[in-house]
Amino acid sequence: MSGTVTMTRDGHVAEIQMNRPEKHNALTPAMYVQIRDLCEQINRDDAIHAVLWSGAGERAFCSGSDTQALDGYADFWAWRNRVDYIHPIRTLRKPTIAAVKGWALGGGHEIALACDIRVAATNTVFASPEVALGWLGAGGAAQHLTRLVGYGQAMKLLLTGDRIDATEAYRIGLVEFLVQPGEELPQARAIAQRIAAHSTVATQSVKAAVRSAMAGNIEQGYQMENELMALCFAVAEKTPGSMRYQGPDTTASS
Repeated sequence: MSGTVTMTRDGHVAEIQMNRPEKHNALTPAMYVQIRDLCEQINRDDAIHAVLWSGAGERAFCSGSDTQALDGYADFWAWRNRVDYIHPIRTLRKPTIAAVKGWALGGGHEIALACDIRVAATNTVFASPEVALGWLGAGGAAQHLTRLVGYGQAMKLLLTGDRIDATEAYRIGLVEFLVQPGEELPQARAIAQRIAAHSTVATQSVKAAVRSAMAGNIEQGYQMENELMALCFAVAEKTPGSMRYQGPDTTASS
């Protein structure tokens, strides 16, 4: 099974591409390891401020794990202890943007869900079809979908395994930006560059605070936001007043 996961850089943005277009970018165990290693590298590299995920070719973002690879596991315990490719994406400290088009199925759907922002072309098809095979996705689809689209929509998608198009995904809140085919990558790049231009302490603090809001109770979330704001002041070696927002002068007459 061939296929690679590659990383290129554009300024402070790392672009990760899943490259197996002849198989709709279906992931092999070797590609799992490449994703894990690249995510670890990105977390260590302070020059990378944002991360963009995409799939090679015109037909797919990612169709998930190559099911033929399941034959390579000796037993369920070997599968249980496999390299998990979603966890490294989910635990990236840097903001992540998915540029999605074509098929985003199973594990590919979970990669998009693990990112912070999703830009989808109108030709995108999302699905978590695992239930029809007798199992559920192990990469957090139930966790992320419930938080993004709510209990009912998550149950509908996960229990039926039905496919939905990008317009429906945008309507229910699974997708943040809906664009014409071919525009998903330029739009995602523009968003990534805009985020990468901000303070890394600020952007990573925002991500940590929002993830905390999803994971804990509101009182813990308030406390964490307060601590992260203090950290931003400390790292910048500024007083709160000196970091006042210098936005447009809304008091000026037109």
